[in-house]
Amino acid sequence: MSGGLLVAGTTSDAGKSVVTAGICRWLVRRGVKVAPFKAQNMSLNSFVTREGAEIGRAQAMQAQAARVEPTALMNPVLLKPGGDRSSQVVLMGRAVGEMSARGYHGGRQEQLLSTVVDCLEQLRGTYDAVICEGAGSPAEINLRRTDIVNMGIARAARFPVVVVGDIDRGGVFASFFGTTALLSAEDQALIAGYLVNKFRGDVSLLEPGLDMLRDLTGRPTYGVLPFAHGLGIDEEDGLRVSLRGTVRESVVAPPHGEDILRVAVCAVPLMSNFTDVDALAAEPGVIVRFVDRAEELADADLVIVPGTRGTVKALSWLRERGLADALRRRAAEGRPVLGICGGYQILGEEIEDDVESRAGKVDGLGLLPLRIRFDREKTLARPVGEALGAPVEGYEIHHGIADVRGGEPFLTDGRGQRLDGCRSGAVWGTHWHGSLESDAFRRRFLTEIARAAGRRFVPAPDTCFAGLREEQLDRLGDLIEEHADTDALWRLIESGAPAGLPFIAPGAPGTRA
Repeated sequence: MSGGLLVAGTTSDAGKSVVTAGICRWLVRRGVKVAPFKAQNMSLNSFVTREGAEIGRAQAMQAQAARVEPTALMNPVLLKPGGDRSSQVVLMGRAVGEMSARGYHGGRQEQLLSTVVDCLEQLRGTYDAVICEGAGSPAEINLRRTDIVNMGIARAARFPVVVVGDIDRGGVFASFFGTTALLSAEDQALIAGYLVNKFRGDVSLLEPGLDMLRDLTGRPTYGVLPFAHGLGIDEEDGLRVSLRGTVRESVVAPPHGEDILRVAVCAVPLMSNFTDVDALAAEPGVIVRFVDRAEELADADLVIVPGTRGTVKALSWLRERGLADALRRRAAEGRPVLGICGGYQILGEEIEDDVESRAGKVDGLGLLPLRIRFDREKTLARPVGEALGAPVEGYEIHHGIADVRGGEPFLTDGRGQRLDGCRSGAVWGTHWHGSLESDAFRRRFLTEIARAAGRRFVPAPDTCFAGLREEQLDRLGDLIEEHADTDALWRLIESGAPAGLPFIAPGAPGTRA
């Protein structure tokens, strides 16, 4: 028994994360004990596990799809970009330093292969099946020698590979064929077939192409997944998708009260955990959009300065674009502003950063009475507390340590003692990611925002974010169950890639059939 499957993609954002989650949900619904796995993830959207390890949010979402608790084993290597040429390397949930792309691919990545294989073997020893997600494309021929996340891990585990292609982009047949034809014979022997994602229209019109693809490659297409709106699942990488002007919404429903509520999120550089706002977007009548111009704040009832991997860089960006002045005017007018993590730090009086940007002391926006000092050790925690008389849960991922020197406590221990954050007038701030997913707190917070904004907005009394997330994960499971050849997928998981799959020329450069 193979006990697993690797979901690769013809490109980044082909749909690997959602297909992996969908397969996990389909399997667990049929009684299979399943776990997700991604050897190496590059993402600014991360999560903290119960044991205090930092992993990619996509793997945390996939674990939820599998109905298991996420652990560091599921994402042993996480790369958090800090610019165009370097990333923070997080190994087994802990930051171990900064590294350039050249340094990482020049040797460090190969050294990690034994670690990721060991993590995968531990999962295989615990679960009936492990569904692995690849990264980018397996046909990056310049990186194959050091690959530990695509064919490298598939070869090490002898896992069959299904390649996902996004047909909405066009060129999916060429992408499937070219991806296969650029692999070595040994790698091609594990490419079991293909999965078409985001198809719009009549599948019968696609079938002749699928037949021709099978004739050309000797490999079947295991399903054609339709384009699905409003899934609202966690994106893997905030750098690859421009959010400028994007409106995020999980529920299309009229407002519960008389007014809508408009939320503008400043699309700061190196934005991290922008999924924090998804709980707001799930509320009927709340419209969330990402903005990068000062004039776009004018009609917003709430402005959010989100988390960022580059706090000082984001602060400079806000000033250059006039957004800093617009935020100060809002605060002076008593119009609501919320800072989360790096955004919270930006709203303070001073930032002392000798770790992330090494800029030393930098003046913040001065909207909250706090000073920030960056510590070399990263804070990773899963705190619980209370705010506005409602229970709150969240998670912390930050180097900045806040010295709060005034204002009202925001998140407390239930006895009024400050746990995190502060409030000054209509300006709020906290290091806690995910706090808005706490339903009762979110409703009370939105009620406060509506009051300060003069809106007759009323939060719906029955919006359950966790329930909506479960519904979305079930929809992913339905996509697999209804539109994929699940019997064939199960045979792959159970028995591995079929024997005798043909070699497609030319193969990887420098190799032979």
